[in-house]
Amino acid sequence: MKKWQLVGTTVLGASVLLGACGGGNNGGSGEGKDVSGKVKGDGSSTVGPIIEKLNEKFAKDYPNATVSSGTSGTGGGFEKFISGETDFSNASRPIKDEEKKKLEDKGIKYKEYKIAQDGVTVTVNKDNDFVKSLSKDQLKEIYSGKAKTWKDVNSKWPDKKIKAFSPDQSHGTFDFFTEEVMDKGDIKAEKNADTNVIVQSVEKNKEGIGYFGYNFYQQNKDKLKEVKIKDDKGKDTEPTKKTIQDNSYALSRPLFIYAKEKSLKENKAFQEFMKFTLEDKGKSAEDAGYVALPKKDYKEELKDLKKYIKKNSKDSDKKSDKKEDK
Repeated sequence: MKKWQLVGTTVLGASVLLGACGGGNNGGSGEGKDVSGKVKGDGSSTVGPIIEKLNEKFAKDYPNATVSSGTSGTGGGFEKFISGETDFSNASRPIKDEEKKKLEDKGIKYKEYKIAQDGVTVTVNKDNDFVKSLSKDQLKEIYSGKAKTWKDVNSKWPDKKIKAFSPDQSHGTFDFFTEEVMDKGDIKAEKNADTNVIVQSVEKNKEGIGYFGYNFYQQNKDKLKEVKIKDDKGKDTEPTKKTIQDNSYALSRPLFIYAKEKSLKENKAFQEFMKFTLEDKGKSAEDAGYVALPKKDYKEELKDLKKYIKKNSKDSDKKSDKKEDK
């Protein structure tokens, strides 16, 4: 777990405390102290730091609204979303067809919002002086177990046994890597739910290799060595804000919040939090070590969100009027 997480279901950092402290600028929609209520989320540990940064700002402007979010992984977050425990689900991959079906069966409708861009970063031990770049095919050889030694990957490299580390199946990062690199084949590596353990494992093993979100590398780049990834044309590209945002880095991916429509209709605090998230235009994502989307993307999503809230508020008003007429 990351340092700011509590044991068990995580409540993000000091955000709940900040909400109780009051404060602010009456930002967001400008209603500030007049907005109260509780909002609950869960999901990706990759997205978690972004929500924490957002929540720190939101709590100052909306002191009577409380937003909490767990980090049980993208898959774990969707399980809670499906069971009706949460208002939103953070994800480092798109929702799967089987998850969509389960939500449909439960009558749960949702809206998808992209909030940032990430680049899954492959790293090796700091003392590794021969791995400069890898192709997806080479990564597949390593993580399928076909390549046992570095010499199996490249005949010019040492005949030393590779020690591969990976997030476990609860992570959207695992799913993304399985899809993008492994062609849905099995990953044969030492798996861990805690990304920090993967970082430490690569740091301690001279023949180690691991992968995780861009911000984890940014936080640990003095301890690890980043590996460039070959694109389809054979060009070596490293993950940077530019290459991640324009998708020229081969392992770029969007990060998501899935918002329950019922909560968007009924929970004013949640409405304001989602508007606040999109009005932030990726600043919190950048603060957390990720990459903002182009500003026009946030603008379009915010327009869609406001239109949805306005439409459903009108529908609610009409229903209330009809009841009063009766």
